[in-house]
Amino acid sequence: MASDLISNANDTNFGTEVLSSDKPVLVDFWAVWCQPCKAVAPKVDNIAKSYPDTLKVVKVDVDSSPKTAMAYNVRSIPTLLVFKKGQVIGQVIGNQDESKIRALLAGHV
Repeated sequence: MASDLISNANDTNFGTEVLSSDKPVLVDFWAVWCQPCKAVAPKVDNIAKSYPDTLKVVKVDVDSSPKTAMAYNVRSIPTLLVFKKGQVIGQVIGNQDESKIRALLAGHV
């Protein structure tokens, strides 16, 4: 079960949830049927718990939000993007080690 520190975004509210955030945002593009997405989910949850005041964590289901996935060229999942001030500043694709995800956030949270 995902942490209550993780919110969901979709094609309708992505701008509000992610692009307008005053904090850096880690966005997890995923799908229910994706096994690697299920494997990365606890790592994303741990990260959300580690930075509750300095990082916003958002999940986007690519099946229900295809426009957002296409807009950010998400071609495989899981894809994790880090946004700061509305711009993508980092990316990790696939089920990577938690340390690699944390390294992506270094200097931003």
